[in-house]
Amino acid sequence: MRIVVGRDDLADAAQHTGVPLERLDVRPVHKASRGFVNDGAVDVCELAVVTLLQAAAYDKPVALLPVTTLGRYQHQTLVTLGSGGVPDVEGARVGVRSWSQTTGVWVRGFLSEQYGVDLRTVRWTVYESSHVDGYRDPDWVTRAPDGARLQDDFLAGRLDFGIMGNELPDDDRIRTVIADPVAVAAGWSAEKGFAPINHVLGVHVPAARANAEAVCRIYDALADRLAATRAEGAVPLTPVGFEALRGPVSQAARYALEQQILPRPVEFDELVARTCDALGVPASRLGG
Repeated sequence: MRIVVGRDDLADAAQHTGVPLERLDVRPVHKASRGFVNDGAVDVCELAVVTLLQAAAYDKPVALLPVTTLGRYQHQTLVTLGSGGVPDVEGARVGVRSWSQTTGVWVRGFLSEQYGVDLRTVRWTVYESSHVDGYRDPDWVTRAPDGARLQDDFLAGRLDFGIMGNELPDDDRIRTVIADPVAVAAGWSAEKGFAPINHVLGVHVPAARANAEAVCRIYDALADRLAATRAEGAVPLTPVGFEALRGPVSQAARYALEQQILPRPVEFDELVARTCDALGVPASRLGG
């Protein structure tokens, strides 16, 4: 089986299951998503949760393996070089790598839900398309010219705000827009009962049907590794199992639908049913 997992410790755990695996080292890991979702280029793949939701909405043969490989607070990823605050986002020029990028989905959800920002008043600029064939950005979102880069436009002042996680440039002028973002994020997570998640594992449905026992062993190994690193008492950033993922995945699905990233609602139980059908197991086998 072919697998793409960004974290070396998780890849190592998967390799020690006794399952014959070929790890493809794709960096950044989101670059593997397009081939996985549209062409079945690998069997098990780390991918953004919004990509997984889009894959379900567009009926791609992809199922959720309920392991979070990357989760983090997101409020700090809205940044500026100027003095503007959240109220100034309306009417402003805001850049984000892709409209369907999971970090952007979370941040726009916060802006709308927590701060009352009307997202359609913002002048959005994106730099990449979705990983899922068939999706088109809303007509109120502008695609940057070919060759343009989010970081360059942001640092040159052609954008007023940027949503950037791993893409954030190293520049002392950059400041977060939301004051005390870690505390705000911690409060949001405490209220919701879960933290935002970025990446999960997906499994190609034909591979799941053909290698159900092997896929379940991979799930077990990664679940054990993540459990060993979990901080006591904190809202987990890398939850494992269907019930642990229900809250954050459902929230991401609601935000994505509101932002015209999904063509229809995607319910969490739909994802559970697809996985259980592909693997021939009850939900309880995968933390349901």
